[in-house]
Amino acid sequence: MRHVGLIAGAAATALVAAGAITYAVAGDDGSSRTPSAESADAGFARDMAVHHQQAVEMSYIVRDRTEDEDVRRLAYDIAQTQANQRGMMIGWLDLWGLPKVSSEPMAWMDMGGMASGKDGALMPGMATNTELKKLGTLNGKQAEIFYLQLMTDHHKGGVHMAEGCAERCTVGVEKRLAQGMVEAQQSEIGLMTDMLKERGAAPRS
Repeated sequence: MRHVGLIAGAAATALVAAGAITYAVAGDDGSSRTPSAESADAGFARDMAVHHQQAVEMSYIVRDRTEDEDVRRLAYDIAQTQANQRGMMIGWLDLWGLPKVSSEPMAWMDMGGMASGKDGALMPGMATNTELKKLGTLNGKQAEIFYLQLMTDHHKGGVHMAEGCAERCTVGVEKRLAQGMVEAQQSEIGLMTDMLKERGAAPRS
C-alpha cells in the first residue's frame, strides 16, 4: 500500500531527527532551566511515555496475529517510532532529575482523574487490559480490524495530549516533538480509517 510506504519513510526521517535532538533539550532555546516536576513539560513526558509503551505493545501483538503485510508494516512503524520517542522522553526526565511516574496522570492538562484507570486504561485513548487480552486471541482479519480500531482510539488520545504540550510546554524541542506527533498521528488516523474501510469496518468512535 503506497500510503503505508510514505508513512514508513516519514517515520524513518522522524527517528533520525529525534536522535539528533535527544540531548539538545538541556540547553534548548539558550536556557539551562530545568522544568519542575509539576510542569507540563515533565507531565507530558511521563504520561506520553506510558501512552507510547502501550502502542508499542499492541503493535507487536498484532504482528504475531496476522500475515497482512500492510498491517504488519504499519504496526512495525508505529512500534519503532513510539519506542524511540518514549526513550527520548524518559531520557529527558532522567536529565532533569525528575520522577518518571505520574502520581496523577493528565494533571498537567488539568484533566487529573479524566480516565478512571480501571482495567489499565490510565489515560484517554488507552486500551483496557481486557482489550489487550482480546487482541492476543484474535487472528487474521479480526485481529487487523480490532488493532486498527484500538490504535485509532489510542492515536486520538495521543493527539489530544500532544496538542496540550504544544500549547503548554516551555521546552522548545519538546514542543516541536509534540507538534510532530500531532501531525504524524493525524495522518495515521486517516490511513487506519481507510484500512478499516477496506476490511468492511470503521473506527469505533
